[in-house]
Amino acid sequence: MTSKDRPIGIKKYANRRLYNTATSSYVTLDHLAQMVRDGEEFVVNDAKTDKDITRSVLAQIIFEEEAKGQNMLPANFLRQLIRLYGDTLQGFVPGYLDASMDTFTKNQESMREQVQKAFGANAALANFETLARTNMEWFENAMRMFAPFASGMSAHAPETPPQQTAGKKDAELEELKAQLSDMQVQLAKILKNSD
Repeated sequence: MTSKDRPIGIKKYANRRLYNTATSSYVTLDHLAQMVRDGEEFVVNDAKTDKDITRSVLAQIIFEEEAKGQNMLPANFLRQLIRLYGDTLQGFVPGYLDASMDTFTKNQESMREQVQKAFGANAALANFETLARTNMEWFENAMRMFAPFASGMSAHAPETPPQQTAGKKDAELEELKAQLSDMQVQLAKILKNSD
């Protein structure tokens, strides 16, 4: 691995100052956010303990962006994410979110073009619904890999009446539609700010 392939080292001091070891200068969270946007890889270490604290600094950047009014994370999504901490499926969430963001990133340019072509029409919403449906199918397929465990448990579990299952799916669909609507509003803001 060459020095260009290595992530840039950032040290965080007790006084909360961040030091870029590559440029020998102090930086801010805004600088780090720009580095992420520019595709620059970095690792943040606590200056005293040398512990890797990159994830908490990235989370702090997201918090700062949200505080500035760049609301991209719907409250319902955050609630669902919080509910998954300590859940038996917690271990699957990082991989699922990584795969979802990879899919979103790969489709980002074509989605941007479609939104610009059909801005204001429900075509954009339909595209988001398709993407959300694809992501849900991917997640359900991933969960089916654990079918031997689930099928063993379901033999002893009482069967859910079809009415409750249908009602639950309708509620989940409405929830997804609400999230998609929030995403459409956010896209409109992004497009408006980029003009």
